[in-house]
Amino acid sequence: MTILIGYARCSTDRQDLAAQRAALEGLGVAPERVYTDHGLTGTNRDRPGLAQALAATRTGDTLVVPKLDRLARSVPDARAIADALAGRGIKLALGASVYDPADPLGKMFFNILATFAEFESDLIRLPTREGMAIARSRGKLRGKKPKLTEKQQRELRRMNDTGEYAIADLAELFSVSRPTVYRTLARQSDGIPRSGIRSTAP
Repeated sequence: MTILIGYARCSTDRQDLAAQRAALEGLGVAPERVYTDHGLTGTNRDRPGLAQALAATRTGDTLVVPKLDRLARSVPDARAIADALAGRGIKLALGASVYDPADPLGKMFFNILATFAEFESDLIRLPTREGMAIARSRGKLRGKKPKLTEKQQRELRRMNDTGEYAIADLAELFSVSRPTVYRTLARQSDGIPRSGIRSTAP
């Protein structure tokens, strides 16, 4: 029995997935079989919702996406995902159309859609890159503001130096991520270890 697995994605937290969910359900995908990513771009392959959707599919199933650009925003990614699905005996449906990698015309159409998705993504990013370049030239872009105040950074370093706290403990105490702890310690001193072990450096 063929099972339809749906996938939907939107790039920003301000966007709504309701329209995509409705489109997938209209194509026959059960609501509980729709996997989503909210606030993640299609140029990022590391998406939990996509990973879950791919893991949920089995040989003979069909992965359904409203449009190809919801699945990937680059030609290599689109091809890689489609080829991986085909290799597992899983079909890929772009809306109501099922992609057939063995059909030369279907393959050409797929590549055209992937190219347009990548092109559109590049157009979206272009104003941002230009704006950042202008801001840098005017001295208004100096990197991200540290998540911790200077006082908090000093305290974090002091607590780390005691050797009594693991990186995970410090992250929880200061309500930041572990990478933020690593970066804070690295800024304080080049001698601070960047692994997940306790530091006893003076």
